[in-house]
Amino acid sequence: MTTPLHEPDLALHVEDLTVSYHSKPVLWDIDFDVPPGVMAAIVGPNGAGKSTLIKSVLGLVPTVAGHVTLFGRTYRRHRRRVGYVPQRSSVDWDFPTTALDVVTMGLYGRLGWIRRPGRGERREALQALEMVGMQAFADRQISQLSGGQQQRVFLARALVQKADVYFLDEPMAGVDATTERAIVDILRRLRDDGKTVIVVHHDLQTVRSYFDWLMILNVRVIAQGRVEDVYTADNLRSAYGGQIALLDETALMQPDTTDDKTAGA
Repeated sequence: MTTPLHEPDLALHVEDLTVSYHSKPVLWDIDFDVPPGVMAAIVGPNGAGKSTLIKSVLGLVPTVAGHVTLFGRTYRRHRRRVGYVPQRSSVDWDFPTTALDVVTMGLYGRLGWIRRPGRGERREALQALEMVGMQAFADRQISQLSGGQQQRVFLARALVQKADVYFLDEPMAGVDATTERAIVDILRRLRDDGKTVIVVHHDLQTVRSYFDWLMILNVRVIAQGRVEDVYTADNLRSAYGGQIALLDETALMQPDTTDDKTAGA
């Protein structure tokens, strides 16, 4: 019999969380637990509240009610243990700055806003860029990068923080297959090093090959837990309703061979 994890043992504990915009609930009575050392996906239809859930955990949007802890403490107490990659569409990519500068910004939480980054911090930022295959673009203006390259830079900014929990909001949206595989490989290495990775994800067909923990959300929690227990036709229908037909339910429930195909490529 598995011993249940208590709040201090959980990478993320969300209890009774409710968020509303203009008196309309966007998230309703959310309970969500993520153990440490997993790659977790949050999936659901458009308007389900996926991005809002991450933002509410990080204190970026106000909540009506609820309780959120990371390793048993509030986000404010554990801010330095958290890395965040926002949606690429929410970033002003015309801002005149280089890829290296963007990554170095990830160190400001450690440095504070008065101390300027030195050689050591520059070296850390370059190492993070190297991890995502972008070291050669360190001095390139971010506006000159492709969408996939921009996404890798923002992932490097999160990596340089050396966090324990990483939140990523649709990191694979709008990137090519090569960049997607590179991102997934990096996230897997983080998980294998004991980090916790929580991802808002849009592609149901890759959930089972990429992730080991899953929440299915549609304003309320439909189901959560290990992917093999939660990823079912009934749960998907409960979340997506008639939309599931458009997503080709038969294909979604076929055995996942994504890794096999990649290995043979």
